[in-house]
Amino acid sequence: MTRTIGDRVGLLVNPTAGKHRAEAVGTRIADLLEAGGREVVDLTGLDAARAEAKARAAVATGDIDVLVVAGGDGVAGLGANLCAGTDVPLGIVAVGTGNDNARELGLPVRDVESSVERILAGGTRRMDVGRVLTDDSEHVRDYLGVLSCGFDAVVNERANQMVWPRGPQRYNLAILRELPVFGSIHYDLTIDGREREVDAMLVCIANGRAFGGGMKVAPDADVEDGLLDVVIVHDIPMGTFLSVFPKVFKGTHVSHPAVEIVRGARVRVATERIVTYADGERVAPLPLTVEAAPGALSILR
Repeated sequence: MTRTIGDRVGLLVNPTAGKHRAEAVGTRIADLLEAGGREVVDLTGLDAARAEAKARAAVATGDIDVLVVAGGDGVAGLGANLCAGTDVPLGIVAVGTGNDNARELGLPVRDVESSVERILAGGTRRMDVGRVLTDDSEHVRDYLGVLSCGFDAVVNERANQMVWPRGPQRYNLAILRELPVFGSIHYDLTIDGREREVDAMLVCIANGRAFGGGMKVAPDADVEDGLLDVVIVHDIPMGTFLSVFPKVFKGTHVSHPAVEIVRGARVRVATERIVTYADGERVAPLPLTVEAAPGALSILR
């Protein structure tokens, strides 16, 4: 019997996401997909590396028509890396703790039934991804949301070294611990060929609008415009930074004169001792170049 496009669905679940909620809902997702007439291919592995390898092979060989990932921003970002540049659409069942990418894309959050209904409906949209490259043009990874390169990256690095608390509160505690010892960082930036140097508290390169559990760091970013929003918070006294930073949750920080947003299709950022993060996952140390990859990803909406 000839297979219809969309019939064979690869399912990749992060069992630790959302305080292990994803493990519990994995079977529910499979049941709903099968009830909708789809054949489910389980791509979850014994560990993250094995799961990624299984999913990458399934996408590359055409063994699946659709890839569905269940978890938080990390597994959504993994799904983007697996599907970007292919014709395999990505479906996201957001059951993590942050879920910034799903929320900003208008997808259901912590609602398995609604998520699967949308996946079964089959509507897709093309969206950009941020493509991270080394100075030797080696492809490091793609991301959906925001590449952190400053205070935000330092906080992520600290948070990942903490075992308590779990979820967004760990990130908030890392902020409190990092603030007293943090100072501005000197950056060399090249945005669409224009070079500049800045001393900044925060630099990030946004494809999407939000990260860190609801921080709308680039409130006007558009995942379909073929551009990246480079957010720069210039060197300001720590007291001022403390007064500006909380406004990022509403996106009103952009009205402060120290905040600058520059749009570009290709951005190189260089400094010392900063490890970048994107979609909640460790990427690589600077320097790096990020390119907007227009329409590289087909996502089930």
